[in-house]
Amino acid sequence: MSATVTTTKSTSAPGKGNGPASRMSLGKVLLIVAGALIALSVLRALVDAAQQADFDRVTSSGQIGAALSMAVPIGLAGLGGLWSERAGVVNIGLEGMMILGTFFGAWAGYQTNPWVGVLAGVLGGAVGGLVHAVATVTFGVDHIISGVAINILALGATTYLAKRWFEPLGDIGGSPKNSPQVDPIQTFTVPGLSDWLADLENHHWFLVSDIAGILGGLVTDISALTIVSVLLVAGSFFALWRTSFGLRLRSCGENPTAAESLGVNVYLYKYTAVVVSGALAGLGGVFLALVRSHIYNEGQTGGRGYIGLAAMLFGNWRPGGLAMGAGLFGYSDALQLRNGGATVHALLLLVALGLAVLAGWRIVRKSYVAGAVSGAAAVALLLWYALTDTVPNDLVSATPYIVTLLVMGLASQRLRMPKANSKPYRKGQGT
Repeated sequence: MSATVTTTKSTSAPGKGNGPASRMSLGKVLLIVAGALIALSVLRALVDAAQQADFDRVTSSGQIGAALSMAVPIGLAGLGGLWSERAGVVNIGLEGMMILGTFFGAWAGYQTNPWVGVLAGVLGGAVGGLVHAVATVTFGVDHIISGVAINILALGATTYLAKRWFEPLGDIGGSPKNSPQVDPIQTFTVPGLSDWLADLENHHWFLVSDIAGILGGLVTDISALTIVSVLLVAGSFFALWRTSFGLRLRSCGENPTAAESLGVNVYLYKYTAVVVSGALAGLGGVFLALVRSHIYNEGQTGGRGYIGLAAMLFGNWRPGGLAMGAGLFGYSDALQLRNGGATVHALLLLVALGLAVLAGWRIVRKSYVAGAVSGAAAVALLLWYALTDTVPNDLVSATPYIVTLLVMGLASQRLRMPKANSKPYRKGQGT
């Protein structure tokens, strides 16, 4: 008698899924970076040719510095969403937690010093995360409903407290809608390197000066909170992907029942993740209040909590991709604030060329409908660029939100969220 052994081969194609094969190689990353640099150089040349006024160059150190300061609060909110969702809890309440961070950061900052304000803002956001954790993890409230409720409650609470705490301080700049001025947080510049890069930038050489401007923006007048934020992104990657703590936390977002059967306290890890999520979003709010404007203003978050979620999705629930998404959204935000319609008009041509390339790639992959849609959009943008000289101001102000929608529409086909994300869990299911 002979035994027959059947060997089953994996049907998953290389590069698909969530394993090591799906990670982007270093060569591809460098190719994307090089392509982005060349595209920015072309965009700068187009804008320089079109502009008659003395606008900031789109690759100037000032533009990049502004983009970095716009990207940091978005990235911190997205990082908060990553912690929460990796543990299986959707956190739509990031916007409200950022609002709490702006308010309590400015409130404590003007009374003492900005670093005490940073701590207060982080604690304010963490309290918002704790409320969300109690509602979703302990009581099983729908994650979306809980998050929306926190956004509404945070806005209402800070509006009420601003009237009580800031309105009596009118003699030092307080009002029902803003706090008194807060002392600035320290900034750092790399001596020598910053001046050398500025000299290179002023030569206006194609690509070389553009690279110098980009690097110059990253080493000139950098806030201490920006450095902290970069360290938090790196630290989050290490904590979630290189430690046993991170493995257990991520298992709660993939299969909490199996995690519990192996002795993991799922409730504890979910609570920890959501509280950390709120603290990070609160820090993003602190950045807006103490670095961007040195003051609390009602409504100053401007939907950045939601854009942070979009950055997290763009990055496919990983810190590196999240940072890239935050940088893209921050750059588009700074672009419309500092350069206006002429730059956004040149951006139309760049986006059209990108869509044309995407259309060709879709057709090669035999995705004819998607390729036709991308090609039609590219033709429409080319016609818009050719028939106009600028973009209306109302549309310019909406640039970061339009970019968010476009990016999410293009990236959504490759997303893979944690399997147990937003699914209800009750203690004891794994026993």
